[in-house]
Amino acid sequence: MDPLTQGALGAAFPQAMAQRRQVVSAGLLGFLSGMAPDLDVLIRSSEDPLLFLEYHRQFTHSLFFVPVGGLICALLLHGLIGRRGGLLPWQTYLFCVLGYATHGLLDACTTYGTLLLWPFSDQRFAWNTISIIDPLFTLPVLALVVWAGLRRRPALARAALVWALVYQGLGVWQREQAELHGWALARDRGHEPLRLEAKPSFANILVWKIVYETDTHFHVDAVRTWPSVVDYPGGSIPRLDVARDFPWLQGASQQRLDIERFRWFSNGYVALDPAVPGRIIDVRYSMLPNEINSLWSIQLRPQAGPDDHVSYAMHRSGGREQAGVLWRMLRGERVPGSTPSRSASGVEYGVGGD
Repeated sequence: MDPLTQGALGAAFPQAMAQRRQVVSAGLLGFLSGMAPDLDVLIRSSEDPLLFLEYHRQFTHSLFFVPVGGLICALLLHGLIGRRGGLLPWQTYLFCVLGYATHGLLDACTTYGTLLLWPFSDQRFAWNTISIIDPLFTLPVLALVVWAGLRRRPALARAALVWALVYQGLGVWQREQAELHGWALARDRGHEPLRLEAKPSFANILVWKIVYETDTHFHVDAVRTWPSVVDYPGGSIPRLDVARDFPWLQGASQQRLDIERFRWFSNGYVALDPAVPGRIIDVRYSMLPNEINSLWSIQLRPQAGPDDHVSYAMHRSGGREQAGVLWRMLRGERVPGSTPSRSASGVEYGVGGD
C-alpha cells in the first residue's frame, strides 16, 4: 500500500488501544512505525537491478520481524515522541509494535506479494482484496485517525479499524464474484485453467482483472462486478518457454538465473513481449485491467557476458487517456470490446450507464 495508508492504519491500531491522554502520542508512534517497513526499498544495487525485488516486502514485512522492527522504531522514537508524551519506554515499544504489525498484513491484502512467514517460507502472500492505492479505503481511516487525535477519543480509532475490516470484507466478496465470473468465462471458451486469479484494478474494488493460465497461454480479461456485471474482454499471450524463446541463452549464465528470479517474483505469470525482442513481462499488471501491457519487465541481451545481469524497466505511459477508460469501466459503460455478461449462475445482467 501507499505510505499514507500504511501510516494511517498504523496509527489507528495503537490509538484504539490507548488511553485518552495517550491518543496523540500513540497515533504518531503508530503512524511512523506503520510506514517503517518500506524502508527496505533502500536495499538496492547498481550492479544487480533485481536485488530490490527480492528484498522489498521481505524480512521487514515478516510477522516474525515485528517485535524487532517495533523495537528499532521505539529506540528511535521514544526520545522524540514517547517521553514527551508522558509514555514509559514499554508503552512506546507497545505502540510501535502495534503500528509496525499492521504493515505486512495490509500489504498482503494487495496483489504484489508479501513474505509474511520469512525466513521459514518464501511464499508470497497476496490476498488480492484491495489495490495498492484506494482512496475509499484510505480517506475514512485517515479522517477518523486525525479526529481521534484532535478529540482524544480512542473510540474513533476503533471505528477506523472497523471500516478497514468492513472494506476488506467487501474486497473478499468482490474478488470471489470476479473469480466465479472468470471460471465461467473460461468454461464458455472451452478452456480448463490450470489456475485463475482476480485482482482489483487501480484505486477501486469494482473493476477486476482476471488472469488465467492454460497449458500454453495466459488469458487476460476484466469485469465490472457490481451493481451490474460488464465484461471487458482482453487477449491472450503464450507462456514463457525459455528454450523456445531464447535458444541462444546459456543455462548457467546470470541472465538465465535472473529469469528465474523474475519468474519467482511474478509468481510464474511471465511471457515474452511480442512487440520487443528479448523483453520478458509480468502479465499480472497493467494500467488497464483488460490489457496485456505490463508495468514492468526485464530485458535480455544476446551479446551479454555470462556474468551480466538483465536490465529492469518500468512502463507507465498514456496515464490520462487510460484513466478515462478506467473511469468508464467503473461506470459500467461500454468501451471498445465490452459486452453484457452473465453471472456464474447464468443470469444475464444489463450494462449499466447506457
